[in-house]
Amino acid sequence: MSSTSAYTIHTDSVRKDLRNLHAGDAVLLSGTIYTARDAAHKKLCALIAEQQPLPFDLQNAVIYYAGPTPTKANGQIGSIGPTTSSRMDAFAPTLLANGLALMIGKGTRNESVCNAIMQNNAAYFCAAGGLGALISKSICSCEEIAFPELGCESIKKLTVKNMPLIAAILPNGENIFDRQDT
Repeated sequence: MSSTSAYTIHTDSVRKDLRNLHAGDAVLLSGTIYTARDAAHKKLCALIAEQQPLPFDLQNAVIYYAGPTPTKANGQIGSIGPTTSSRMDAFAPTLLANGLALMIGKGTRNESVCNAIMQNNAAYFCAAGGLGALISKSICSCEEIAFPELGCESIKKLTVKNMPLIAAILPNGENIFDRQDT
């Protein structure tokens, strides 16, 4: 792939498409994703531990670590920049073991998350921090689906088109944060 182009990936085929990527590749993601931050992750993991139904099917799901700002007039969503991913590290292995295919956030992940990514044929992509207003232009629809008591941190189902991301940690063990040229 040239340095000026990006891989186009749809959430329906994300696991298959991961085979073509290398850490550092630009990606344009389209399809259905869910927002969730640490409070929502804690609730999801509690539901899993209690063997209760989840508000969405984790199998091959994509979670974006974000809590969007309020929607502006005539918009789908407010600014939606990524949250620091390490805040979800305690919960990520459980969600990955239960079918989660892709996580989106910013920053590094701990060793247990990297291992869980490889064990579960999953991945972690980074969204550019500080570009929440730009990322919001990729959002086609937004629907709150769980935990409204969490406010902006409730789980939302988003439909995205060409959301700009960077492949950061892949199932083959490639990790952009381990590269010496970054």
